[in-house]
Amino acid sequence: MVQDMTEKELITTMIDKYTDLQCIKKANGDYENSELDYQLKVIKNKLSAFGIPTKEYEM
Repeated sequence: MVQDMTEKELITTMIDKYTDLQCIKKANGDYENSELDYQLKVIKNKLSAFGIPTKEYEM
């Protein structure tokens, strides 16, 4: 459960999700996907709230 996760585990999970979304975006090429862009924006903001720079994880 999410309630049982430590902050470090939560951040690790969010980084994993962010990098997964980045891979999907790259695989889509030039295809526009507003839902994917929205999901990336949300997870990026969550990571930023924890002080995690997402630039390091961008493809």
